Amino acid sequence: MLRFIQVIVCNLPRLYMIPRMRYKAGSSRYTEEQRYAYAKLTVERMKRSGHITTHGYGTENLPKEGGYVMFPNHQGKYDALGIIATHEKPCTVVIDDAKSHVILTTQFVDLLHGKRLVKDDMRQSVKLISEVASEVAQGRRYIIFPEGGYFHNHNEVREFKPGCFKSAMRAKAPIVPVVLIDSYKVFEEWSLKPVTTQVHYLPAITYEQYKGMSTLEVSDMVHAQIKSYIAKVTGQQDVDGR
Repeated sequence: MLRFIQVIVCNLPRLYMIPRMRYKAGSSRYTEEQRYAYAKLTVERMKRSGHITTHGYGTENLPKEGGYVMFPNHQGKYDALGIIATHEKPCTVVIDDAKSHVILTTQFVDLLHGKRLVKDDMRQSVKLISEVASEVAQGRRYIIFPEGGYFHNHNEVREFKPGCFKSAMRAKAPIVPVVLIDSYKVFEEWSLKPVTTQVHYLPAITYEQYKGMSTLEVSDMVHAQIKSYIAKVTGQQDVDGR
């Protein structure tokens, strides 16, 4: 939280970016590529003022064409920003509606034309799944956090919600497991020391590879890959956190 305050204070001279993000989000004059470029610029300025370094690995594993869905482990408020910082092509995010209506977060979601999930509204959830599937089939790229939230779990992975995979499977799109390392340190630790995070893009799982599998089976497969990779990178014991 201390670093978040530092980022806000250091960027007070750039407060004009907030209404500009809102304007770009609602104007048809700007393409998805232009809006995404502005989002990346905003993230870069946040990183610089917050002494944040984020390294991306495995970008060669990302599908070259078409839409896909990235499924990362979830550690905190910086997670999606870290992915945006390392992901060249435009992508967007599905976020919990209850957590999306705060300054900067709401502007980012709107700028990226992301989706807000109302967790206790089954009808809205079904509609959102259908909308995301349709957009992914048409070439959009989404970030969906299958843990459904972050729980101060640091580099450990909690249980995945199988329903999160329905959109990708319905679109018959590639599924990209994404591993976040030390992302929680950015805004959770009470420190202003320089911090480094990692984003690892694992090989995409194609429709041919998961065809015929249930959402639970796909969820378990992605969960196991992410968990195993974190254990390898951090050297921690691969203890089942489920």
